Amino acid sequence: MTIEFNATLRTVQGTGASRRLRHAGKTPAIVYGVGQEVAVIELDHNEIYHALRHESFHSSILTMNLDSKKEKVLLRDYQMHPFKQLVMHVDFQRVNPNVKIHKKVPFHFINADIAPGVKLTGSTVNHVMTEADVNCLPKDLPEFIEVDLSNLAAGHSIHMSEIKLPKGVEFVQLAHGDDAAVVAIPTPRGGTTEAASEEVAS
Repeated sequence: MTIEFNATLRTVQGTGASRRLRHAGKTPAIVYGVGQEVAVIELDHNEIYHALRHESFHSSILTMNLDSKKEKVLLRDYQMHPFKQLVMHVDFQRVNPNVKIHKKVPFHFINADIAPGVKLTGSTVNHVMTEADVNCLPKDLPEFIEVDLSNLAAGHSIHMSEIKLPKGVEFVQLAHGDDAAVVAIPTPRGGTTEAASEEVAS
């Protein structure tokens, strides 16, 4: 899926200029990386505000239309007003298609309703992590990582090493030797785990 947004170069900088931009319905932003100079740009506020509400905008390679030129970028940071629905500033990073990137990607948990730990014991799923940093080439960046809970019993967890990743993608944390738990179903009180395990085995 291709996600595009529009941007325009701006020549005036500073706090006062940024304030005037926001009053005009624009959002100040910058683009940096790939050995090029930082580009100071402006965005349509409504367009970027609604784009930021979509999960995929945060974890995808984006196409920036900047003055009739298309560039591949990543969203790296953004600031919101403390109490207004107002995007104050956005940072993008240019992407080199031949250089691996680090990017946080969200987990999508599926089949929680049929997980033995939920269905047989009434326990609840504990999402230890909701996202993880991955390392891959830009073309291999997944929008999300699916975690299947259909076999997860109470008292057990799923670790990074047990999650199937797309080809060319690796967990940064796991590559550094930390096989962290991503999701777990705690053991219920009252000793129902043993009975549940017997039912699953049968």
